Amino acid sequence: MMQKPKVFVTRMIPEEGLTKVIDICDACIWPEEFPPDRASLIEHSRDVAGILCLITDIIDAGVMDAAGPSLKIISNYAVGFDNIDIKAATDRDILVGNTPGVLTGSTADLAFTLLAAAARRIGEGIDYIRAGHWHTFKPRALLGRDIHGATLGIIGMGRIGIEMARRAAGFGMNIIYYDHRMRPERGTDVDARMCTSVDELLETADFITLHVPLTPDTKHLIDVAAFKKMKKTAVLINTSRGPIVESDALYEALHSGDIAYAALDVTDPEPLPADHKLLGLPNCLIVPHIGSATVMTRNRMAVMAAENLIAGVSGRMPDHLVNPEVLPYHHEKS
Repeated sequence: MMQKPKVFVTRMIPEEGLTKVIDICDACIWPEEFPPDRASLIEHSRDVAGILCLITDIIDAGVMDAAGPSLKIISNYAVGFDNIDIKAATDRDILVGNTPGVLTGSTADLAFTLLAAAARRIGEGIDYIRAGHWHTFKPRALLGRDIHGATLGIIGMGRIGIEMARRAAGFGMNIIYYDHRMRPERGTDVDARMCTSVDELLETADFITLHVPLTPDTKHLIDVAAFKKMKKTAVLINTSRGPIVESDALYEALHSGDIAYAALDVTDPEPLPADHKLLGLPNCLIVPHIGSATVMTRNRMAVMAAENLIAGVSGRMPDHLVNPEVLPYHHEKS
């Protein structure tokens, strides 16, 4: 009987994907609620053919070198891959897979949910009742902002940005966007106008939603200067990556009234400590990175990540590959 390829799975992913991995591979699965610390990550990665990891796992050159020449693939249970040193993987002829597309609709649903909840101050309303303040109807209490007729600015017109635009169009919003690739055709199907600069979008939009990957160029894209350009009534939504927004600048903008509201699915740091100053602001709604958290989406992500892993350890090309430039040499080795 042929020996099963040895792999390390850094967390208990949904069963549908986990079963696929166990059937094909000799899998060591990290059983704890929290991710493995660095020492454990390195120790469990030694001599494996594949690693299936989460965005909470930093897979750098040190981890790859600990795995050694047997490592063929790193399969990320996420669409983003800023937790993996892609150059180091490519230099070592290691394939990197991710899970694009599958979480697009669910993340756009959550982003629009946050937009609506912030606009109508839903979190504050829940707290108001729980604190025992709801004694009568008050004509001027908890006044929010209309969504219909407002202008939504989308920064990043990729898959999720387009889906966000479709949802906004259904609510009668005017849609503008900025895309670093300058793709005016992206707005055609959703009747969205492309801005020529981020500044134009920041100055114009009533609601601003972020849908860009975390890169050196996008880290702290939304900083003190960006907040100064926004309307004082602006609402910021972030479901992409926490460090795209400078947390201290966000706090000051919300606290001083430079902008009206923020709704976040991602933060910096992540998770936020329970005593973090952002959590004390009534005009900041934060949820714990649940953009893809539906049963169907998380199951599909697990299957996709498992299939990427299995393909890589079996010497085949994964369906979803981040670094295709590594393929020719990788296949020569296999």
